[in-house]
Amino acid sequence: MKNQLKTMFFLVILTFLLLLVGSFVGGLGGLTIAFAFSILMNFGAYFWSDKIVLKMYKADEIQKKDNKELFKIVSQVVNLAKIPMPKIYVVPSQSPNAFATGRNPEHSAIAFTEGILSILKKEELKGVIAHELSHIKNRDTLVQTVTASIVGVISYIAMMTRFATIFGGFGGRDRNSNLFEILILAIVMPLLAMVIQMAISRSREFLADEKAAKILHTGNGLASALEKLDYYSKRKQLKLGNESTSSLFIVNPFHRGAFVNLLSTHPPIKKRIKILKSF
Repeated sequence: MKNQLKTMFFLVILTFLLLLVGSFVGGLGGLTIAFAFSILMNFGAYFWSDKIVLKMYKADEIQKKDNKELFKIVSQVVNLAKIPMPKIYVVPSQSPNAFATGRNPEHSAIAFTEGILSILKKEELKGVIAHELSHIKNRDTLVQTVTASIVGVISYIAMMTRFATIFGGFGGRDRNSNLFEILILAIVMPLLAMVIQMAISRSREFLADEKAAKILHTGNGLASALEKLDYYSKRKQLKLGNESTSSLFIVNPFHRGAFVNLLSTHPPIKKRIKILKSF
């Protein structure tokens, strides 16, 4: 409930920022066009992003005959989670990780890297599966799409503001006021929106951890899995895809220095493990 409330709070703040941006641009005409464009773009992403991301990571769908043990474990957790059986994919990478995709529980998939299947024990793998099924059950793809729509509009207006500034826009008004509005619209607003978007992503990770522990009646398997994944993923980084999809994975597959707080898509692993062990 706590993480659900956090998500709602951040979405309200994002909506407020959007309305504030609307007031700065002096009307709803351009804002409406930008919003409609962003909704259309994210509508397409909502329905087809699963196919795009699976192709991006060269994921191959497997059948029960290809890996009976994996299907058996997934089926066990699916029955506990009480959702439809997702399609199962394998990503050709030794970097240990996993992600879920799909617009709803009836159209969903879980992708495992070859690496994660080779290093996790059965109970650890169950924890990972429960986490990914929780993302599916919580409809996190929908939450991310709504968030991306709002952030997209704010970013679009910021881009137009910078463009107008270069070509002499915002004329005929008080110069100091213009500079203040340009600073807010072009720099502060998009940065703040991105920070909130990352905060929403982190809250959904905490929520998926929590739901996974409740599905399995223990958080120990997932906690142990996260500890292993954090260790090995830093040593075997994912070579496929790009950082824009990092929020999909159970742990961030793209480690780039120590800038991991405000702009991180994932909560600190140690904090996640500590909370999981408390269940």
